[in-house]
Amino acid sequence: MHIKSNLMRFTGASKYVLDDELAKIVNISMELEMPLLLKGEPGTGKTMLAHAIAEALNMKLIVLNVKSSMKLVDALYQYDTLTRLNDSRFGDSKRDVSNIEEYIRMGKIGQAFVSEERVVLLIDEIDKADTDFQDDMLDVLDQMEFDIIEIDKTIRAKHRPVIIITSNAKKDLSDPFLGRCNFHHIAFPEPDMMRKIVSVHFPEISSQLMDSAVNTFYRLREIRGIEKKPATRELINWIRALRADPDFEVKQLIKGQVPYLGVLFKKSNDFAVARQVVARARY
Repeated sequence: MHIKSNLMRFTGASKYVLDDELAKIVNISMELEMPLLLKGEPGTGKTMLAHAIAEALNMKLIVLNVKSSMKLVDALYQYDTLTRLNDSRFGDSKRDVSNIEEYIRMGKIGQAFVSEERVVLLIDEIDKADTDFQDDMLDVLDQMEFDIIEIDKTIRAKHRPVIIITSNAKKDLSDPFLGRCNFHHIAFPEPDMMRKIVSVHFPEISSQLMDSAVNTFYRLREIRGIEKKPATRELINWIRALRADPDFEVKQLIKGQVPYLGVLFKKSNDFAVARQVVARARY
């Protein structure tokens, strides 16, 4: 069967560098109108990919941050009973208390469905939700509609969103869920790819600072006993701090010194371990 090609092609964004394999799975997911499930360690750019797609394709981004206590209906819509009760009590509102629809507020999925233009819908950290939430949510996304029982109304999507789903793999996702998504694992960037990412953020960075910072960063990531390894965001912020310091010299890194270690390691124990290792010059 021939699939009609989507005119919109994603090749990256101003601050997002990706490889060909990731670009292909993003584009084929848009053509097939299937959700794209992304896994990978924190800091590999899963969430930022949705931002980059929205930027590159000039589409609005709607973000559903999944919580462990979240119910599917919260992602679809909310019935604001408290406001209706207050309006009924005090009678100083312009809303018609007898019209329940005036008290219906769209959740993030609902907002994506009623949007006049196609949007990017990011469902972030789906692994925090229980299995029922995951499977029921995909039912809604398959059908592109849901019911508001309080007003006996069906909401149908005006446009099928570009759907990006992220998971940090804290919990296994169900087989039915996995079977209804395209999947891509974003590996942590290799040093050469990381240099490209750094160059995008700092086009005028010297090759000496680039090499010294990136090499130091990867050695620091190998320190044993670290709970939260520094990720791409920490590297970018660290280089920014180094460049902003008028007293910093690249030879400090070459000698094994690591200024602003706290920019790279955010947890107290990680910082203490890293500082001890750096002091011993064994990283």
